Amino acid sequence: MKQFDVVVLGAGPGGYVAAIKAAQLGKKVGIIEREYLGGVCLNVGCIPSKALLRNAELAYLLRTEAKEFGISFDNLQLDYAAAYKRSREVSQRLTKGISFLMKKNNIEVINGEGKLTAPGKLLVALTDGGEEEVQAQDVILATGAHATVIPGMEPDGTKILDYKHAIMLESLPKSAVIIGGGAVGIEFATVWSGYGVEVSVVEMLPHILPNEDEEAAAELAKALKKRGVKVFAGTKVKSVERTETGTKVLIESEKGEETLEAEGTLVAVGFKPNSEGIGLEEVGVETDKRGFVVVDERMHTNVPGIWAIGDLTGKLLLAHTASAMGIICAENIAGKEPRTLDYRMIPRATYSSPQVASFGYTEAQAKEAGFAVKVGKFNFQANGKALGLGEYQGWVKIITDEKYGEILGATIVGPDASELLPELVLAQANELTVEEIAHSVHAHPTLAEALMEAAEAALGSAIHS
Repeated sequence: MKQFDVVVLGAGPGGYVAAIKAAQLGKKVGIIEREYLGGVCLNVGCIPSKALLRNAELAYLLRTEAKEFGISFDNLQLDYAAAYKRSREVSQRLTKGISFLMKKNNIEVINGEGKLTAPGKLLVALTDGGEEEVQAQDVILATGAHATVIPGMEPDGTKILDYKHAIMLESLPKSAVIIGGGAVGIEFATVWSGYGVEVSVVEMLPHILPNEDEEAAAELAKALKKRGVKVFAGTKVKSVERTETGTKVLIESEKGEETLEAEGTLVAVGFKPNSEGIGLEEVGVETDKRGFVVVDERMHTNVPGIWAIGDLTGKLLLAHTASAMGIICAENIAGKEPRTLDYRMIPRATYSSPQVASFGYTEAQAKEAGFAVKVGKFNFQANGKALGLGEYQGWVKIITDEKYGEILGATIVGPDASELLPELVLAQANELTVEEIAHSVHAHPTLAEALMEAAEAALGSAIHS
């Protein structure tokens, strides 16, 4: 039986980060992974998708906007297979880096599928065959989540796809229906439409990006329609039928029923936890009605010595949330000064075109929570850098408490929104106000000036709007 101080089950962005932090804090650490280091994010999720998005950005620019930039050519050739290959190279470069970090921090990697047999004990079905028992004082569960499968819409990898199939396509269909208007669906809509695929997005809730500001969703829907994407919000999918040429998707809205025909259909309607088959019931670990593991603010479960982090807990299914949870979990195991996470204030981003990034309360949520809300807003149309880039659709919106100028949240729709948001996240976390953002001198011309202008607008003293 192998003995460790800490064993981590799952080597995604939560698990491998928790393992490194625990090792840095002097623990003897093992990590069990059944598939690949780096998890979904690095291998078939957020990292390769960003490489594809960059290729799609260039493809869209050359297809539709080249003349505006004084570029002309004959017979433009777009090789999606090359884009796919580059995305795999980017992914592999990072996953090799994770292997290096495991060795650097003396973390033993056990390749196999682990299951709790008792508190502090796991049985691993090794990938190369056989079994191995592992024991540790503390076990961190970081098994992540998987795509929700809807009966009658089971993915087959050819005509009906999930996100894994979509990320591994080496050629694109001429047309596609995407069921689900959340971040995953919208990012694939952005990639595929960039290459000229006829895309329809179907979202059951009243607007795409249901967890985001309604005004932001409307702004993005407008941009998607400009790219040729058809957006069906407030629309149910009644059935998906495989045909000789692809799929038929029967949808229903207040306008009635309609059939969408396409070569392929991507189902991107959410995620369920990887909580089955890991011994939770046998050991008595509490889960909620959806199957997510219940943890306290320290990331501890109801069973002594068993901890859980990341998507498995259902807190906020984002890679950076999992990593932050992993660090806090390792620090608690090591007896360090405890920190906590305010999940509402963790940044969120959709890498569409334009991007959407946000944190904290939306305007509607702040009002519902009883705050006296004041909003500062500034359009990128009045930002010199955005105009120079030719990417000026969107705006910065900062939500503040009227009484003290406290930052309650923000939403940015526009170029590099995900890179601009951290200034506001940092300000809120350190109790800075919009006045301090407004009075901080920002370099000119930069996109970040839009943050300063939105802060000025919240104070009623905007210069350029």
